Amino acid sequence: MVFGYFREKNSNFANQINDVVKIDNIELGEFPLLLAPMEDVSDPPFRALCKEQGADVVYTEFVSSEGLIRNAAKSVMKLDIYEKERPVGIQIFGANLDSMLQTIDIVEKSNPDIIDINFGCPVKKVVSKGAGAGILKDVCLMEKLTAEMVKRTKLPITVKTRLGWDHESIKIVEVAERLQDVGCKAIAIHGRTRAQMYKGQADWKPIAAVKNNPRMHIPVFGNGDVDSPEKAVEMRDNYGLDGAMIGRASIGNPWFFKQVKHFFETGEYLPPISLEERVEAARRHLQMSIDWKGPVLGVFETRRHYTNYFKGIPHFKEYRTKMVTSDKPEDVFATFDEVLEKFADFQFSH
Repeated sequence: MVFGYFREKNSNFANQINDVVKIDNIELGEFPLLLAPMEDVSDPPFRALCKEQGADVVYTEFVSSEGLIRNAAKSVMKLDIYEKERPVGIQIFGANLDSMLQTIDIVEKSNPDIIDINFGCPVKKVVSKGAGAGILKDVCLMEKLTAEMVKRTKLPITVKTRLGWDHESIKIVEVAERLQDVGCKAIAIHGRTRAQMYKGQADWKPIAAVKNNPRMHIPVFGNGDVDSPEKAVEMRDNYGLDGAMIGRASIGNPWFFKQVKHFFETGEYLPPISLEERVEAARRHLQMSIDWKGPVLGVFETRRHYTNYFKGIPHFKEYRTKMVTSDKPEDVFATFDEVLEKFADFQFSH
């Protein structure tokens, strides 16, 4: 196994696995599960649901430094955090040092527990400005931005990144070490390069190599393709990482965190989530979104969750179409009622 290989190289490695993981002074327990920052997904309503279901740390959608210093409404709104979410991290992205430092001053006023820097977003509109994964082409700038932001705040600075720009430029062991050395308190690594986007299979071996580096002492979290309890166990036991950052597997499935933790404790699956629980979660999700964003955005930005909320129900297309095309909240709520009545006898399976 991979774990055996890495353990042979580092005699302290095995002893690190069951330690309580900490970001600076924030205790997260053994092998914490983190909700990844996802644009138009990890907003306060969804973070609240994931927190209730066992997420140990939640992160905001990523916030544009340029948008924030210009007081753009969408960027400012993303700074809303609530006590029930803690510990919570606000993630920011940008490539201009002055803008990023000004952003630190603004973000501090929201009193997050963590400030995270996005050095991993692969989308073109971010990368083309040298931000997100674009900065992987300039590791020296990556290091400088991190160093100056650490100096600017007393809050712990963490980083989310990728393995590299492309397969030929993977230097993640060196990159992680340099970020740690300038004060980064934890690093989450997505097991793909920017060139891969979200295609192919995530490679966790380079992430394990970062964790195995004898000079590394900050938490190293794995990200990418953790879509089952077994995968989380593999990341923990075979790769020896400090925790898992969960992204796409949680969309429309806030129970994923609880399912993984139950599997950790018992080696068995949690009983399937019932239709009643799913409908209730979808209702709450939509209502919280409406309360936070208003009826138009509230309805629109919860649509992507419905496929997974009701995944597995046969002949569901008619109802899913209603959910994702209705513009009025009352129509969506009415569709939830129809689903509860129509599929009352349906039993979900694993």
